[in-house]
Parts: sequence; C-alpha cells; structure tokens
Amino acid sequence: MATEIRVPTLGESVTEATIGRWFKKPGEAVAVDEPIVELETDKVTLEVPAPAAGVLGAIEANEGDTVGVDALLGSIEAGEGAAPAPKAEAKPAEPAKAAEPAIKDNANETKPREASKEAPKANGGQAPADAGQAPSVRRIGAESGVDPASVQGTGKDGRVTKGDMLVAVESGAKAPAPQPAVQARAPSAPDDASREERVKLTKLRQTIARRLKDAQNTAAMLTTFNEVDMTEVMALRAKYKDVFEKKHGVKLGFMGFFVKAVIQALKDLPAVNAEIDGNELVYKNYYHVGIAVGTEKGLVVPVVRDADALGLAGIEKKITDFGRRARDGKLGIEEMQGGTFTITNGGIYGSLMSTPILNAPQSGILGMHKIQERPMAVGGKIEIRPMMYLALSYDHRVVDGKEAVTFLVRVKESLEDPSRLVMDL
Repeated sequence: MATEIRVPTLGESVTEATIGRWFKKPGEAVAVDEPIVELETDKVTLEVPAPAAGVLGAIEANEGDTVGVDALLGSIEAGEGAAPAPKAEAKPAEPAKAAEPAIKDNANETKPREASKEAPKANGGQAPADAGQAPSVRRIGAESGVDPASVQGTGKDGRVTKGDMLVAVESGAKAPAPQPAVQARAPSAPDDASREERVKLTKLRQTIARRLKDAQNTAAMLTTFNEVDMTEVMALRAKYKDVFEKKHGVKLGFMGFFVKAVIQALKDLPAVNAEIDGNELVYKNYYHVGIAVGTEKGLVVPVVRDADALGLAGIEKKITDFGRRARDGKLGIEEMQGGTFTITNGGIYGSLMSTPILNAPQSGILGMHKIQERPMAVGGKIEIRPMMYLALSYDHRVVDGKEAVTFLVRVKESLEDPSRLVMDL
C-alpha cells in the first residue's frame, strides 16, 4: 500500500512553497523520517521527512513547481531493504506553530486560513475585493470611509491588504490605487544575450524585495548617524574572551554588547520599540530583538525573544546557533516572527556606513559598521581610536527626531562605558 507524501502545514502566514530539490529518485529506498524533499517558502527552507519506510514511487511535483499546503508531492511504495533511520539522525517534522506573524507581511495579513485553501477564482485568479477581508481592513474602511472595494489590492489573488488601506487613507484616494509597474529591461544585444544567465527568483528573494519596497512606500523613513569609540568594549572583550569561551562554550563577540545596549535604550525611548496598527500606536513592553543574518539564499532575521532576560552568554549562544542554522537552512518560521527591533551588521562585509531599511512593521533598525582606527581628539590630544559608525533608521510617523537621536546617544554611551550596562544606567 502506498503512503502519500504531502506538503506539511507551513505556518499561519505561509500558504505555498516551491520544490527546491528531491533527495531521492523514484525507485530508491527511503527510511522513515529520512529527509526526502526540500521546500522553499517565502521565509525559510525546510525538509520534508519520509512518512514511512519503503521505495520512492511516482513524483507528482517536480523541482521548481509551486505547491500549496497539503498538496500531493509523491508517494512511498512498500519495499524491502528500507531500514529505519538511525535515531540520532531522525528529524520528525513538526508543523510550524501557528503563531501570530510578528513581522507582518502586508500581503499575508489578509489571508485567513480558510481563504488560503480556496481554488483560484474564475476571473483570472483575482478574488473579489470583499472576499476574505481581514478584520484590520474592514476596521480601517469603517473608520476612514474608504471602501475596500475601491482599493487596488496587492495581496495574493488581488486581495486588499492593511498596507493598501493605509496608503489609500493617507493619500485620500477613493479610487483604486495604481498597482506598481513590473520592472522591465530593454532587450540585450544578441552578443550580450548569449552571455547572460536568467535565474528565477526564489520565494525568499521575492519576499525580501517586496517587503523592502513596502517599507519604503509605507513608512516615513529617516536615518540618523553617530559614531562610537569601541576602545572599552574591545579591551573588555580581549580581557575575558578566553575565560568566557571556556566557561560558556561560545565566543564573546560584539553583538551581545550591542543587544544589551539597544535594550537599555529601548527602555528609555519606548517609541522606538512601538509600531502603528491602524489608527493606534502599540507600545511593546517586551524586547524581541531580530538579528539580521546573511545567507547564500538571502537575508533572514531570526529573533532573540525576551532578550532583556538573557545575559551576554545567553545572547551569544542564541546568535551563534541562529547563524549556524540560518546558513544550513534549518531555521523555523516561528523563529523569525515576533521581532520588535532589528540589528544588522554590515561591518562584517566591510561596510563603513549605510542606511538600513526598516523591517516592517517595526519602527527602528540599528546598523552596525566596520571598526576602523581613526585619529580622534581626546582630552585635547590626538589619539588613534577604534571607531564605528552607527546608523538608526526609524519611522518618523512613530519616532520624533529628538527621540531617534537620543536613542542613538544612549547606545553610544553604553558601549563607550560598558559598566553602565552592568549598573543599569
């Protein structure tokens, strides 16, 4: 009897995936719980384990195909010689927790679970404007007088998202908002075209592109800069890095100090830890710090939850684990949800200064940069100091300029005098 292989539940806000690759070919033996196919979603790459031991039968979805939740991928036929996988390697797949999306995708917010399973509509896949409207869309429509039916939806199947409504309200539009034009390029010369390679964008890269553009279009984004003298942090790290690693089993990096400094600043300036929800401002009395991690497939932002309750060792262990699993494609969707503030470090690639883009709907993101020795005036004398430029991009709808500048000064003060972190000053 054949056992079906189906797409598992991907998460509350994820309704489809792309087949990355099959680890087995039809006719090959598979063990129970052995990874058999790789799926790429707009957030993570995950492996689907074999639900039973046997021989891989027909493959129903090929590499590159887009499939929905519970779609049939293939089957496993009963066969001999398929021993159970070693327990140490068994990785039972648990459906991703249906946690509330923390990094809210505008395109995903209006897709109820029931609506995601509906067949495409007959009118070219476009759903009626009032079908499956999210509560936030209906609420904004009732409060603003903007009819969701008159707004051009940018969500899946043409659904109107919360972001579409906010744009319509802010612009006073009562007519459909113009849909962003698809970027087109002029044809290449024949000689050049033969030397070009076209690669289809992955789900993750498409989501990164869409969300970054949404952040630019929605938020009133500004960036303020400062610089920090890293002398004290570097001296502290050099003094204790060996004993720290010996005791905690993890290296003492710079990110732990920055996370602690950011949390202290967020407590002093709560607006930077807030976000807009319709016509309300939500202040968050918890500190889930996202750490941007670059991978071969794109940027992902795993979240250190309740980072204020962790010490330097706990933070460094979390970050090290996230970095390793991000590069291996082993992060879970729920691990990248719930962030209230983000830190990104372009300095590891040599960036001296940049303007990070907000991780919507968050209102602030801190950019770290390369540590570079520069001549500085210290006590009336010129000294060579290890300096780093800091950049805070913020949503001016939530955070005033004074708050943004003060936030960055607080971070600077904590890093230049790390004892302030210990004394909670």
